[in-house]
Amino acid sequence: MAERDDEANRLSARARRYAKVGVNVGGVAARMAGSRLVGGGSAGSNAAALARALGGLKGPLMKVGQLLSTIPDALPPDYAAELSKLQSQAPPMGWAFVKRRMIAELGPAWAERFGDFEHEPAAAASLGQVHRATAKDGTPLACKLQYADMQSAVEADLSQLQVLFALHRRFDPAIDTREIYHEISERVREELDYRREAKHTALYRNAFAALGISDVRAPRVWPDLSTGRLLTMDWLTGERILAFKETDLSVRNRLAAAMFAAWWQPYAHIGIIHGDPHLGNYTVFREDGEAAGINLLDYGCIRIFPPAFVGGVVDLYRGLLQGEPDRIVSAYETWGFRNLSKDLIETLNLWARFIFGPLLDDRVRTIADGVSPAEYGRREAYTVHQALKEKGPVTVPREFVFMDRAAIGLGGVFLHLQAQLNFHRLFEEAIENFSTQEVAARQMAALAEVGLA
Repeated sequence: MAERDDEANRLSARARRYAKVGVNVGGVAARMAGSRLVGGGSAGSNAAALARALGGLKGPLMKVGQLLSTIPDALPPDYAAELSKLQSQAPPMGWAFVKRRMIAELGPAWAERFGDFEHEPAAAASLGQVHRATAKDGTPLACKLQYADMQSAVEADLSQLQVLFALHRRFDPAIDTREIYHEISERVREELDYRREAKHTALYRNAFAALGISDVRAPRVWPDLSTGRLLTMDWLTGERILAFKETDLSVRNRLAAAMFAAWWQPYAHIGIIHGDPHLGNYTVFREDGEAAGINLLDYGCIRIFPPAFVGGVVDLYRGLLQGEPDRIVSAYETWGFRNLSKDLIETLNLWARFIFGPLLDDRVRTIADGVSPAEYGRREAYTVHQALKEKGPVTVPREFVFMDRAAIGLGGVFLHLQAQLNFHRLFEEAIENFSTQEVAARQMAALAEVGLA
């Protein structure tokens, strides 16, 4: 009996869904404009209506929505809260369609290149799904296969995001979101290129080895079994990090310290950061039965920073630590902030002191007391937003998007684990003997080694 294949119908249904979502978003825009002009209609009800309109895609925009919920004032708080609820899980491809996709990537004899290839996906996400497999020599593999027509899906979703940002600028212009939009667009488009992700993965494997970070592991890529839309890597065995919330404090601290090193050591030494600290992007590996470290699994969203920007981060930290206003202002200017008045500087310092607060405090502490992981940063972002409405507007440099994402996302992980660490000492270790010139030299060599411009 022939295998049933609903994928062709699903593709045409997706196209109809894009059109429907566009109409729905337009309707919400009209509703927002009307309530703005004549009164009525709360921000919360408008936000819920917009979330319902966008929820029809169940694709890349869901990932973007969750990301935006962590960036202060990229969207109003009510909208960020609604978007954070959207699900990024897409319906998995059926086996008949998987086979067609694999033929398209590796040719008709693709199955002969594997020892085994599981029919059911081990995980499904916004851009693709992962299948467990084995190499001919028996090595366990993870095969990340991109859904069909994802480029069209991404462009459709980004168009809706642009509408959303335009509405926000019109009704609440304290933050100019255009640079945020360009940054998110570039990173999401990069995630479609699995050849680039393979280079990112190698970049991090090399960095962890060079920095002597043994408690964080990156998978090895199998180039002969990979293409621009198929990425085959070693399968790294691990357990969900939330499974360790009730373990001994020493174990939770060990995992939190590994997470800190995974993000901030490569940033301080070669100017790269993992832009998506989502709970599904890492697992915990064991050694001799004990939780020993972190598997970092997904490298689609990697931000490579100009070394001068990294220097600005260190200067801001030291300026706040030592009470040097001129150094603080210089750091903001290095990042690309312009027309900085005294009031704007004070407002930016509100957010900077929140982000850097745990790093400035030379003691063992939690990342934040009495705050849930989902609420981490929300109150501070609201305070900054209110101040910017009075003192702004301000254009946020694009590099800020994933710096904030990393800081807020990691803070959420540390809160989940209830970790108690001296974050100041960990950061000081990362920036010991810091030099912008050395970061530039190391970055150039590291990127060249893996074939990245």
